[in-house]
Amino acid sequence: MKKIVLVSILLSNFGWLSAQNTSYWQQHVDYKMDVTMDVKTYQYKGKQELMYTNNSPETLTRVFYHLYPNAFSPGSEMDARIQSIKDPDARMVHKATVNGVETKQSRIKDLKPNEIGFLHIANFKQDGVAATAKEVGTILEVTLAKPLLPGAKTIFTLDFEGQVPVQIRRSGRNNKEGVELSMTQWYPKMAEFDFEGWHADPYIAREFHGVWGNFDVKITIDKAYVLGGSGYLQNKNSIGYGYQDAGVTVPVNKKAKTLTWHFYAPEVHDFTWAADKEYLHDVIKGPNNVDLHFLYKNNPKIIANWKALQPKTAKLMEIYNETVGNYPYKQYSVIQGGDGGMEYAMCTLILGEGTFEGLLGVTGHEMAHSWFQHVLASNESKHGWMDEGFTSFLEDYGLNAISDKPVENPFINAYKGYLAMANSGEEQPQSTHADRFDKNRWYSITSYSKGEVFLTQLIYLIGKDNLLKTLKKYYQDFQFKHPTPNDIKRSAERISGANLDWYLTDWTQTTNTIDYGVKEAKDAADKTVVTLERIGRMPMPIDLYVEYTDGTTESFYIPLRMMSFEKENPTPAIKRTVAKDWAWAYPTYELTIGKPKSAIKKITIDPSGLLADVKPANNILEVK
Repeated sequence: MKKIVLVSILLSNFGWLSAQNTSYWQQHVDYKMDVTMDVKTYQYKGKQELMYTNNSPETLTRVFYHLYPNAFSPGSEMDARIQSIKDPDARMVHKATVNGVETKQSRIKDLKPNEIGFLHIANFKQDGVAATAKEVGTILEVTLAKPLLPGAKTIFTLDFEGQVPVQIRRSGRNNKEGVELSMTQWYPKMAEFDFEGWHADPYIAREFHGVWGNFDVKITIDKAYVLGGSGYLQNKNSIGYGYQDAGVTVPVNKKAKTLTWHFYAPEVHDFTWAADKEYLHDVIKGPNNVDLHFLYKNNPKIIANWKALQPKTAKLMEIYNETVGNYPYKQYSVIQGGDGGMEYAMCTLILGEGTFEGLLGVTGHEMAHSWFQHVLASNESKHGWMDEGFTSFLEDYGLNAISDKPVENPFINAYKGYLAMANSGEEQPQSTHADRFDKNRWYSITSYSKGEVFLTQLIYLIGKDNLLKTLKKYYQDFQFKHPTPNDIKRSAERISGANLDWYLTDWTQTTNTIDYGVKEAKDAADKTVVTLERIGRMPMPIDLYVEYTDGTTESFYIPLRMMSFEKENPTPAIKRTVAKDWAWAYPTYELTIGKPKSAIKKITIDPSGLLADVKPANNILEVK
């Protein structure tokens, strides 16, 4: 009954999908999986039934699944990429001496047969009829037994067997903190098909894209193990381990060697779980009556940090709700596992040792993904900055809000990262596919730092209030969809009234940079003519601040003509003059100030630091 009520509530929230935009469509999946894990061999077997609804206007003759565990095998594309990229991920290599030279060797390359990951499929059927399924690396190519018409549904069934790899990246066993099972991207996962076609990307290094649906999952495992992950535990009063209702005594069957955990996760695009015999399990209430679960090793060195983390997590969720919109589910789990921090549906797997500040920071980041990746599910392979960048913004905004010493600009490190890349001469456009970056470093800065600056720079362009209203509208309009870059741009335009297509184009599709300078200031009778110059290709409006020798300050706002917008004064306490606009084609601009040059001490472009000018040194003119 509880499951039916929850689904009804969620579906009522999603009812606008068909009403708001009749041209929009997205596929739907309903998974049923029954899996048994052998904790001695780390191999598992299962059956999957998947009801696939073709909401597209196209007839499908093929479908594609992801088989992610196959990446963790010598000779895989992931292995090849580790060996060829200039700066391999440190977690995925080990140092070795070859001919007297120290080198970095792929850890996947050295995996033994009982250490690799694999996921193999058998007995694939469509509506009970055998279909042709071919395994190609980390992709399963399926030729359907019969075409799937627009609006039709079909049921795919298959058997699968897998092996959990030694922990190298995300999914794996026996990681460096002793967590036994991190079961991420472990099952045959339907690839996304949308208006662009199939997104059947091989698993080489990056992140994921999935189809919205419901997951009904049963996991049978040695009864000594404690599990946490996506969804709601349906048989909690027979499982126990802290999941049971208050006052319930969980029956103990001493003869049974295993337990079957039954989870249900509605309207998500992934399902993840982790398991360990030494997990402690705490539950606290978060905002809107959300159950916050914390599963971590019974290690005396970390328990105090994990206890202190719990109220901070609840406070962060409250701030994220207020800033973007309400978290739509009724549980969220923070689980020690994985190889760093990674977001999943209704949970995160993070490393659990280290400092409290590090633990809080990674939790703040990964939980923020619940809004930008697990409710606003953009395609991370093509637009990683929409997820990682926006998540980093929310993380920095939230951590600053709960800090004992909040700062005026909590985003400064994002600017430092972006400027280092922009001035390196090696930047690639933000529209580069995640797997195609020359260096891991540039992928990270492009996605995290430059993606975050995309939002913070909107504060400079349209004002902080408009940016915060934009985030709420974006979340309201595109939750449980797969938004694209144009969608966040249009949300900002609808809120502010500004034209921002130029901003989306220059910032995300090119490596054009912002570089404005104060060229000179000349006397003109009892006035001063200030000449500004645009050196970089990318246009921007200008906030100009003038400090006078008598200690007073005045600001000037120079609108950008193609923006067709006038920003509200960000510092109302300072007198502001709105000057004539500046069109991009003109490389210089003259501004007349109503005081002689001798009265001026300093002229500054954007003292807020929110303009990502790649050469900030020429933004200031000291008048002597």
